[in-house]
Amino acid sequence: MRSVVQRVDRAMVSVGDRIISSIGKGVLVLLGIEKGDSQIDADFLNEKIINLRIFEDAEDKMNLSLLNISGEMLVVSQFTLLGDCRKGRRPSFISAEEPAEAKKLYEYFINKAKEKINHVGAGEFQAMMKIVSVNNGPVTMLLDSRKIS
Repeated sequence: MRSVVQRVDRAMVSVGDRIISSIGKGVLVLLGIEKGDSQIDADFLNEKIINLRIFEDAEDKMNLSLLNISGEMLVVSQFTLLGDCRKGRRPSFISAEEPAEAKKLYEYFINKAKEKINHVGAGEFQAMMKIVSVNNGPVTMLLDSRKIS
């Protein structure tokens, strides 16, 4: 499971002309689910993201987590994070999980986040979405549950 985590002042996702979710200060999580991923991968990334110390403390040091600041999370499914661009000019997405299984893990990830975060927003699985975010920093982290060690 791969994710791009961006520290944001606010973010929103829309489908067509309809805003389906928005958050204030917190993180925007773009989430790619790979074949073979499981709830263990989702749990690992969830805990890592929620506890990642990427917010400034009183001394302007990145020392606070999403939990410490009572931040919010917006999770958007993005299979293109699994794109393999090593050969040719068209990305290959063969390592991305099949939609039915990916949706289950995406929803599991969101529900696990809701256990600890007060406000968790989400994109619409398999929809063409537009994301608007105000990145803070910018601070952007790449996380992969298969690169634990």
